[in-house]
Amino acid sequence: MKKTATKIVIASTLISLTNLTYAQEFKRFSVSAGWLHVMPQGKANTFNINTNVANGTKANVGMIKGQTILDNVDLAKYDALEKADPQNFQLNIYNSVIKTKQLDNYYEWNLNDSQTPEEREAIIYSLTGYSDIYGIDKWKSNAGLEAKDIDTLGLMFDYYLTDNVSLKLIGGIPPKVDLEGKGAVYAPFSAIGHPFPQDPTSPDYDPTLPPIEIYLKNNLLITDLDRYDKAASATAWTPAIEATYRFGKTGINKFRPYIGVGIMYAHYSNIKINNGIKNDLISAGHMIQNIHDGKAGASLERLESSGKMVVKVDADDAIAPIATIGFDYDFNDSWYATASASYAKLNNEATINVINKNTGSKLIHATTKIDIDPLITYVGVGYRF
Repeated sequence: MKKTATKIVIASTLISLTNLTYAQEFKRFSVSAGWLHVMPQGKANTFNINTNVANGTKANVGMIKGQTILDNVDLAKYDALEKADPQNFQLNIYNSVIKTKQLDNYYEWNLNDSQTPEEREAIIYSLTGYSDIYGIDKWKSNAGLEAKDIDTLGLMFDYYLTDNVSLKLIGGIPPKVDLEGKGAVYAPFSAIGHPFPQDPTSPDYDPTLPPIEIYLKNNLLITDLDRYDKAASATAWTPAIEATYRFGKTGINKFRPYIGVGIMYAHYSNIKINNGIKNDLISAGHMIQNIHDGKAGASLERLESSGKMVVKVDADDAIAPIATIGFDYDFNDSWYATASASYAKLNNEATINVINKNTGSKLIHATTKIDIDPLITYVGVGYRF
C-alpha cells in the first residue's frame, strides 16, 4: 500500500509541475492573416485656392462677344447705382449700350471687309480696352474630398515580451483608396472693364467725360465634383505598430481579450485624378493664362490659351495615433482566431497644382485637408511559434 500511495503522490506531483510549466511558458511570435475593412469617418473640408492673378491686375480684354459681357454683368452694382444716382454716367452707359444689347453692333460699326484680320483685331482691342481683375487671387471653396470604404487582406505580426505584453505590427496588402468629391468649385470673379476709350486726337474728344466702366461679377464654375463617381484614387501604405496587453494566461484561458495603443504611418503613391476633373482644371489653367496673355475676353469664354497645361496632385505623408480593442481565441497552443476594432486619428493634406509647362508658371494652387479618421475592423486566423 505504501508503495502504491507513493507512486500516486509522485504522479500527481509530476502532473502538477507539468501543468504549471505549461501555464508559465509562451511562444514568442505569432502571425495572422484575414479580412481588413476600413471605414473612414471624416467629412469633406474646404479647398483653399490661389491663382497667380493678383487683385487689381490690369489685363487687355481683346476679342469678346457682347453676349459674354451680358452674361457676366454685375446687375446688383447697377441696381445700387440707380438707387443712389439715376443720372450716373455709368448707368447711362449700361442703359444705352449694355441693356439694349448693342455691344456687338458697336464693334461691327467700326469694322469693314477692307480691313485685314490684323487690323480688325487691333480695332477690337482698341474698343474693348482693358479690365481690372478681382476676386480670383485667393479664396475658399466649400467643395472637398472624402475617402470611401476599403477592403483588403490584413496581416498582423506579434512579438511577445511576456505572456501578456507584445509588440504588434499591423499591415497588409496596400489597398487602392478612392476619394469622392463633394460639391462644386467656383471662382468668385469680378472685374471693372474700361472699354471705348476716347481718342485725344478725335474732334469728338471730351475731357470732361469720366472713363467708361462696365462692372462684371460672376461665380465661374471650375469643376463640379458631384458629377463624377470618384474624384481621385491612390495606393495607401498604412503600417502601424502597437504595444498590446492581453488578459488571461497561456494554457489556461482560451479566450483572451486585449487592448493596444500605438502609431500609424500613412504614405500615398500612384495618385490619379479623375480625367473629367483633370480636363476641368486644364480649362481653368487656360483661363488664368489668357488673362496673362492680355486676352481676358477669351478667359471668360473658356478658350484655349498659349500655354500647355499639366495637373499635378500630391498628398502629404502623415503619422497618427491608433488604439485597438480585440481578442484571440485559442484552438490549441498554436492555432487561434482573432478579431479587433481600431480607430486612428488620421488626416493629411492634398495639393493640386495647375502648371503652364511652357513657362513653368504655377497658375493655380489648391490645398485641402482630408480627414480619414478610419475605423478599422479585422477578422483573421493566426499561428504561434
